[in-house]
Amino acid sequence: MRQADAVNNGSGRTVQPSQKLLRENLSRARRVLGKALVTRTKAPLEVLTREFGFSLSNGDLQMINSSWYVTHTGLIGLARRRKCRGIHVEAVDSLCDSAASRFVLKATVYPSKGSSGFVGYGDADPSNVSFLVHGAEMRVAETRAVNRALRKAYGIGICSVEEIGSFAEPRESSPESKKLPPQPTNGNGSRTVRDRLCQVIRQHQLDPNLVKSYATDFCGVKALRDATREQVENFVKHLADWAEKDRNALLCQLNSYPTKQEEGAA
Repeated sequence: MRQADAVNNGSGRTVQPSQKLLRENLSRARRVLGKALVTRTKAPLEVLTREFGFSLSNGDLQMINSSWYVTHTGLIGLARRRKCRGIHVEAVDSLCDSAASRFVLKATVYPSKGSSGFVGYGDADPSNVSFLVHGAEMRVAETRAVNRALRKAYGIGICSVEEIGSFAEPRESSPESKKLPPQPTNGNGSRTVRDRLCQVIRQHQLDPNLVKSYATDFCGVKALRDATREQVENFVKHLADWAEKDRNALLCQLNSYPTKQEEGAA
């Protein structure tokens, strides 16, 4: 049983989740967000932890533009803990156009045996999904529909990550964000690469440990110290470009790697 499990008061709402989970969430948020974890973001995190038992280490929540968003993983986990009776999904044929990869799906969530169901709709087409999932618009629409129905069923007011669409189109960035740091005086360039990597992590509020795991995977090495300078430079450029174009998709990629705590428990 995961730490988010709690005593149920019979009405479908948790009474008091594990204090350990709350401490873990706040600790992880401080480590990843630093000064960004101000009262405006800390208080909602505490509420989301107490009410729904969401876990940051499990990828249940993500912060985007200083606001918390629930993930599909978090919603499905909540439905399982609350013993959801079923989820029915169907296409809205009159609104779908397979030739244009445009799909609208309807999801109905039955949180309890006698429930008449909570309905949510999800749409997807090439204009509102990440370029990484082009060709999978129907599955994205399904996820969005299920997320919306689950949020209604369990009274979750914040939006889900998958519902907000894509950040695939790069926003106009300032010249400073594209400018590389000045060349170092030691001649080997290693300091520049490290500075640039730290800059990207700070600028986009990424978890350094997850970035390191992704870097070793990207470079094809067991330890980052075994990577060549060229491999690391390519990774930093790739990370910066992806963070600018589609931070949402990058966060999903990073959250696919286990944290140190999870690795130790494995």
